[in-house]
Amino acid sequence: MDSTTGENPFIVIARVQVKEGMIDEYLEAADACDKAAEASTPGLLIHNFSADPDDPLVFTWSEVFENSKAWLMHGSSTYAADYIEKHFQLADGLSIEIYGDVSQEVTDTCDSMGLPVKHFKNTRVGYARIWRNSL
Repeated sequence: MDSTTGENPFIVIARVQVKEGMIDEYLEAADACDKAAEASTPGLLIHNFSADPDDPLVFTWSEVFENSKAWLMHGSSTYAADYIEKHFQLADGLSIEIYGDVSQEVTDTCDSMGLPVKHFKNTRVGYARIWRNSL
């Protein structure tokens, strides 16, 4: 992952494979995480949990963070730790994709978590209306 100041917004996509028969329990865990995130992480601008149209056991978190500080707040929260603990009980798979530049601290934290993270760095093409500095 590329080091930046971490002031720009970025997107995280996390794909989840829930174990057979665990969908209701997983949705409860996701709902608790979602409500806690909304209440305590103002820099998490969009936080959505979507069902795959082709596989009832697959779900996707779509998250837009205002900046790297917001992701670090989210990632170090008690509610996220509780969710991850439940995830490993109720799901078989997790893959995380980051779209956009992030701070070195986010890079280091991702590396230390041991979760499968793939980082898609910004190119010179693109813009964000909510952030007016050039990408």
